[in-house]
Amino acid sequence: MNWWVHSAYESGGIVLLFSWAFWVIFSIVLHELAHGWAAIANGDNTPREMGHMTMNPIVHMGRMSLVFFVILGIAWGLMPINPRRFRHERRGRVLVAAAGPAMNLLLAFITLTAAGAWVWARASGRITIAEHTADNIAQFLFWGGFINLLLGAFNLIPIPPLDGSAILAGAHPALDRFYNTPAVRMYGMLVVLFFFFGVIEVPLQRTVQTAASTYVIWVTDRLIGPDAGSASEGFPEDAEEPDNSATETMPPGN
Repeated sequence: MNWWVHSAYESGGIVLLFSWAFWVIFSIVLHELAHGWAAIANGDNTPREMGHMTMNPIVHMGRMSLVFFVILGIAWGLMPINPRRFRHERRGRVLVAAAGPAMNLLLAFITLTAAGAWVWARASGRITIAEHTADNIAQFLFWGGFINLLLGAFNLIPIPPLDGSAILAGAHPALDRFYNTPAVRMYGMLVVLFFFFGVIEVPLQRTVQTAASTYVIWVTDRLIGPDAGSASEGFPEDAEEPDNSATETMPPGN
């Protein structure tokens, strides 16, 4: 297996490498901040007291996560919370857990919509900058949407330690007891490892990339109009992503 940095550079050059590094770190930071904002809104001031309401990626990811990202393309984040301080503990746990993936899905919507609008503006002549610069911007926006869509979808899988399991655990006491059994948590970690070794990663990435490309084309076509044909150039619909994707895997409060 190639080093992910080499794979990214070989697949898409410096644009893909920069986009991947920027969006992974930026998206994990906003993912964790979303957990923190939701916790504070539900009465828990722990994120602010612990100094985690910052854009500093070292605070959210830690040096170890950043080292793993550079070497293996794997990264994670952490937001300290105290569910006992929520005004309504069970509802608060659901809302706080859901806030992280919701942020990623919102970022995916914004960046993919912007990518479609950018391709339309270029195709319609509203942008006159150099072609390679326009292509680089389109790719940067597309990869931002792809990465956030991947992070959101992955973290919604209802397997510990992912946010999807925290959402279900907060929804019902029986599910909370189930997810907190040692066996379930151990098997959950195995699933996460399977993702990083490609068993789940590859089909999930392909599905997400197809969805992202389809949405960008849809946005572009809506802006161009029904009689102008399809303008799908300008973003990497069939580009190859790096071998190892970086995923925020830690649930809030762990």
